Amino acid sequence: MSKPQTHAFQTEISQLLDLMINSLYSQKEIFLRELISNSSDAIDKRRFEALTDASLLSDDEELAVTITTDKDANTLTISDNGIGMSHDEIIENIGTIARSGTKKFMEALKSNQDDKNDVSLIGQFGVGFYSVFMVADKVTLVTRRAGNKQAYQWESDGKGEFTLGETERNDAGTSITLHLREDETEYLENFRLKHIINKYSEHISLPIKMLGSVPLDDEGNPKEGEEAEFETINTGTALWARSKSEISDEEYQSFYQSLSYDMEPPLSTLHHKVEGNLEYTSLLFIPKKAPFDLWNRENRKGVKLYVRRIFITDDAESLMPNYLRFIKGVVDSADLPLNVSREILQSDRDIGKIKARAVKRVLDELNRIAKDDNSAYQDFWKEFGQVIKEGVVEDMANKDKITPLLRFASTESDEQTVSIDDYIERMQEDQDAIYYITGENHKAAKGSPHLEMFSKKGIEVLLLSDPVDEWLVNSLHEVNEKPLKSVTKGDLDLSDEEKKEQEEQKEALSSVTDKLKEVLSDSVKDVRLTNRLTESPACLVADETDPGANMERIMKAMGQDAPATKPILELNPDHALIKQLDEGSDSFSDWAQVLFDQAALSEGAQLKDPANYVKLVNKLLIN
Repeated sequence: MSKPQTHAFQTEISQLLDLMINSLYSQKEIFLRELISNSSDAIDKRRFEALTDASLLSDDEELAVTITTDKDANTLTISDNGIGMSHDEIIENIGTIARSGTKKFMEALKSNQDDKNDVSLIGQFGVGFYSVFMVADKVTLVTRRAGNKQAYQWESDGKGEFTLGETERNDAGTSITLHLREDETEYLENFRLKHIINKYSEHISLPIKMLGSVPLDDEGNPKEGEEAEFETINTGTALWARSKSEISDEEYQSFYQSLSYDMEPPLSTLHHKVEGNLEYTSLLFIPKKAPFDLWNRENRKGVKLYVRRIFITDDAESLMPNYLRFIKGVVDSADLPLNVSREILQSDRDIGKIKARAVKRVLDELNRIAKDDNSAYQDFWKEFGQVIKEGVVEDMANKDKITPLLRFASTESDEQTVSIDDYIERMQEDQDAIYYITGENHKAAKGSPHLEMFSKKGIEVLLLSDPVDEWLVNSLHEVNEKPLKSVTKGDLDLSDEEKKEQEEQKEALSSVTDKLKEVLSDSVKDVRLTNRLTESPACLVADETDPGANMERIMKAMGQDAPATKPILELNPDHALIKQLDEGSDSFSDWAQVLFDQAALSEGAQLKDPANYVKLVNKLLIN
């Protein structure tokens, strides 16, 4: 047997390894996923080559990955009986980094530490293999190529050199022994290893084995002469990889519960296999009940991404938009390319296609439920309605699919049961707009004086009281060629008769409106008469292009500066208070302020000086 030879890495290899170890992987435990993945690839390759060379694999040989620990030696060993490597293949595969360790490649790594979406795949085995140096200060690899008699040993501390020489191994495959750092002994504990395997490699289609416990006697002591046996610790099957016809409802529900910890069955299960240029399987669940962290928009753990049953990430941002963050499930791609860390996807185009199709399936299913089972959909809307509304703002490409899903309260229904289609179907013949009002809460919206004229004319108005509604109506400008129009903004459409009557009233009360505008110049943009009121003396409206009062309140509550705008004070010319206003009276300024404050209060606003309001009301009551 020849003496092992020492090989030097290129000058830059230490810096390159440092970049890979410290910059490209977010969690050290990923090294185990990488090694198991490499073993899986090696076993698949042996199976494939055995199709044309039967001598490479005997009929009774079980292909598996075996993991052992030695606490005394502080080592962790991952072994497989895959294809193995020859001398030249070791140099080719593990030496990939040495051959790729150029200044150009290092510069690409450095420039992509913040934006890692464009780093090329540079030899999956070599790169994944070197992740072991996150936890080990020395690594020993022993391998024998299937069909060859000679085995080889590769060893390195990852700092500048490696040795490669002949050794002995009884069968084909590869064993990688990690000499763990002193502070990484957690990877010698079986429960820790099992947790990592369960997280990343549970569904790999070959057994992953570890030593179990020594059998115990009746008194709970290890039986004499008995030894621990290797046990398979992964299921080795992926539910989503099976045909839908083979899977029972109970199995789907059990898998859903393992993903969501929700003991109720899902509202709907979507299981699809896509073949063609981009092959993948998706298994998605629409829950019935909202999770406790639904409003945590930073929690993107709904959909897990696998590549060939190897877990890649559960950060669903690239697979599901934020407004569908409650969707649970998995996507498993057969050929999705990955970057060097396996953590960031290399091809945004492919992921974009998968995401678009997944979103379409979810929205189509929700529309089907809304059409076929209104009761079930109403229950769903109560749980998830507010986040669905976010989709109108965030996902313009799917706005036409999201809009039919929306439900609102209205002057015809206190509950959020009214769809846009329902509203349009009930519109009056001469009505050309969808009217709505936003408020701090449902009670404030329903009690707004702006609704008085609409109630008198029998025109339905949507009552919007969710904070997201302000952004929704700014994105949803029209539906079926019917514009959305706020009853609190701009002028109302009047008939010729109403216009004539208002002009007469405007002329008769011009001195009052002019004086009010002068007295309230610091608070209002304009003062004018309106026919939108039937019971209240006055109301505040926003100009057509200005944000409404409710939007201003929401922005201030969020700590944002609201645009500096003034409302318009509209007066009901038929109200007794307005008729009795005397611009020459000493108390006119007091009445003006009270009218303004009352109009603000009626729409749920906070008065700037409530004490002064009370003082003025008391003063006017006495007089």
